[in-house]
Amino acid sequence: MRRNVFNFGYFLLQKGVITEQEMYDARFMQKKRNLKIGEIAKAKGWLSDDDIQRILIIQEDTMETFGDIALKSKHLSVEQLEELAKEQEDTYIFFGEALVQIGAITEGELIDQLKEFNKAKFFTRDT
Repeated sequence: MRRNVFNFGYFLLQKGVITEQEMYDARFMQKKRNLKIGEIAKAKGWLSDDDIQRILIIQEDTMETFGDIALKSKHLSVEQLEELAKEQEDTYIFFGEALVQIGAITEGELIDQLKEFNKAKFFTRDT
């Protein structure tokens, strides 16, 4: 497990607000829901595995976004990319939201813990 002082999950775990299993369950939910543009395009039949790998190789060399490369290489149209981005945005879930959805904490607890976490981050960076 990555032990990063600025990791919200680790912060909650250290405080005993959530269990390690709840942290993993929330991350698993994120992994299932927070799909990448290429994954969504593949599911729609717009890109093949080979197309995705070619774009990712170019991305490693150029540091451009996946979408920009897919447009330039004519793998995707502007309309397709816009649809993919909208779908990605609509299904994206933050870690705290996932915790609420799995019943690990309430929305009120999430808000309180985020406030405390952000204060801790702020004061830790100043010292």
